[in-house]
Amino acid sequence: MIEVRFHGRGGQGAVMASRIMANAFVRIGQYGASFPMFGFERRGAPVTAFGRFDANPVREKTQIYHPDIVVVLDPSQRFFEKVYSGLKSHAVLVLNAALPFETQPHENLETAGIVNADQISIEEVGRALPNTCMLGAFAATTGHLPLESLEAALEDYFQGSRLKANVRCLRRGYEEAAVGHF
Repeated sequence: MIEVRFHGRGGQGAVMASRIMANAFVRIGQYGASFPMFGFERRGAPVTAFGRFDANPVREKTQIYHPDIVVVLDPSQRFFEKVYSGLKSHAVLVLNAALPFETQPHENLETAGIVNADQISIEEVGRALPNTCMLGAFAATTGHLPLESLEAALEDYFQGSRLKANVRCLRRGYEEAAVGHF
């Protein structure tokens, strides 16, 4: 089972990203579960969302304490200890940031995919909504999902010009992710 923990702030689309990802896993014949955890439900408040994906049915709906992958939508959280709490060994980080890390932020991180999702979404959508761009970076960094399944999943959440803009964000996130190993 792959366990993914999303860290963001209200309004960045962390919950939506975990739902779209679950939808994309189902489209490739896997099972997926997505669920959020809210503190204060307001724009800008910290938000954590969770996703579990497997070839077998996913029944567990609890928080993820030991993730395989951490997706950080909010660049200001990149240095927060809670983001890296409980990471399994050989973990993967997908990070929204303009600049890469100069040092390894946690000993269990093996791979990192970094993309400036805020800038891409501003260019494509008109404001900082990094979620779909981060999904593209997730696909490029992990190889767990084909880009086509994520594109198809977007159709369940967006339409018209919003769909086209989010597909562009997704593709650019995939193409512009700088993937490296620690």
